[in-house]
Amino acid sequence: MKRIIYFITLFTLFLSACTKNFEEFNTNPYEISDESLKQEFNHVGAYFPTMLQNLFGHQIEHNLVNDTYVRQLATPTPFVGGVNNTTYYIRWNVYWNRIYGHVMAPARQVIQIARADGYDVFVEWAKLIRIIGASRLTVYHGPIIYKNYGSPEQTIYYDSEETLYKTWFAELDTILKVFNDNIDYSGLKKFDATYGGDISNWIKFANSLRLRLAMRLSKVKPTLAKSQGEKAINDPGGLILTNSDNMYVSLYGRPIPIATICFSWNDTRMSASMESILVGYKDGRIYKYFEPVSDLSLVDDHPALPFKGIRNGAYLESKDQRTGFSTISESFKTVTSRRLFSASETHFLLAEAALRGWDGAGSAKEHYETGIKLSFAEWGAAGVDQYLEDDISIPLDYNDPMAEGDVNDFVNRIHVTVKWDDSADNETKLEKIMTQKWIAAYTNSVEIWQDHRRTGYPKLPYNYKNDSNEDWGIIPANDFLRRMPFVKSERENNPEGVADATQKLGGPDEIGTHLWWDTGGPNF
Repeated sequence: MKRIIYFITLFTLFLSACTKNFEEFNTNPYEISDESLKQEFNHVGAYFPTMLQNLFGHQIEHNLVNDTYVRQLATPTPFVGGVNNTTYYIRWNVYWNRIYGHVMAPARQVIQIARADGYDVFVEWAKLIRIIGASRLTVYHGPIIYKNYGSPEQTIYYDSEETLYKTWFAELDTILKVFNDNIDYSGLKKFDATYGGDISNWIKFANSLRLRLAMRLSKVKPTLAKSQGEKAINDPGGLILTNSDNMYVSLYGRPIPIATICFSWNDTRMSASMESILVGYKDGRIYKYFEPVSDLSLVDDHPALPFKGIRNGAYLESKDQRTGFSTISESFKTVTSRRLFSASETHFLLAEAALRGWDGAGSAKEHYETGIKLSFAEWGAAGVDQYLEDDISIPLDYNDPMAEGDVNDFVNRIHVTVKWDDSADNETKLEKIMTQKWIAAYTNSVEIWQDHRRTGYPKLPYNYKNDSNEDWGIIPANDFLRRMPFVKSERENNPEGVADATQKLGGPDEIGTHLWWDTGGPNF
């Protein structure tokens, strides 16, 4: 009875209270108010760490997809009876989910909130990160959902690759205008673990991203590629040209995924291609990338550089046979960020641009050599001057010491040396550029996977074991997987959209269908 009287009294007091005190009466002093969130930009800025860290995937998004397809890391583990993504039979295809769930969705939300509150710089920053994520995803599938993302319609139509690139170039124009108009804006600082809120650095990144996207189109749309590339090169805001400008994404206290995959799960090791190329070229970065083996019987053919890799698409009997091969460097256990765009990449892009005659690109030789020097410096590797003068060394043939006969072995297909040769033809020069760009791209293999399909360089070994069949498409023995199929959830829930996307793809929804920019044939 006393409790009932208490609540009646309380209710009476509430009704008789002055209306002007209603908000104060119902405010929890221990909660952060909406107004406080707005003053500190938390209501928009809090989304950015999630978006940035999810630009990269983990084991089944990257390590068993692009890391292996471009031959940078390899697995000792015969997953699913040895028939899986690495042998060209698709078991895992989930990068789509990460990009849409953790990049596109929060970007859409923050753009809506920031636009309503008049925070133009946050709007454009979110758009820039959205472009990064979508431009990485299209390298997997080709057409993707972008302009129609968030549509309430039952059927959601994909954008063609041509539409995607034209849309991104237009969006970069707007992003750069807003950034330039707000060069001293400090609102991003609290949420920007990359550049500390420095808008001038984001301008350099946006220009560099434009150059990257433009170069992708150099064969399929050379006029558009040239105009957009020259716009990036000649923009007064500049490009990422020094290591101090590199774009690193914070790990936000988490371990870098390849360290977990390598040291906790024993599921990734040095690739045989890395062994062939780095040992063959006597590349000093090998000690920064990988750990030497303790069993020297594994490296009878090159004991002075005791590193051993696994062939991609190898025949694997059991996991424990090759876990003694070279792990990634122990230093990866303590890294706090990972590279998304380095100055070395910019210089390799400029070297290729010079070969293609783009205005303002400068000297191919100078950019090629600068790219190598910056990569060595970024990794803290020694011996770059001697390396640049080597006109003799080439990558090695590979022997798998754990297999009988020629199983998993390959003959090296790369015969270019490191030293630049101005008298060489453009294909030879491009092969040198792309081989070095491939080496420098270690731990960031999405873009170099695109480059490999676009140019055919480096001349990497084909899969030893090829389990492709009619389920996902057949890859010839002397070719590489060309794309990832559209994802199961889209096939089931958006079949008309996928059918339209397949038309835009220009071929069947299979792993052997070339993407728009993957034209084949000569590069010049």
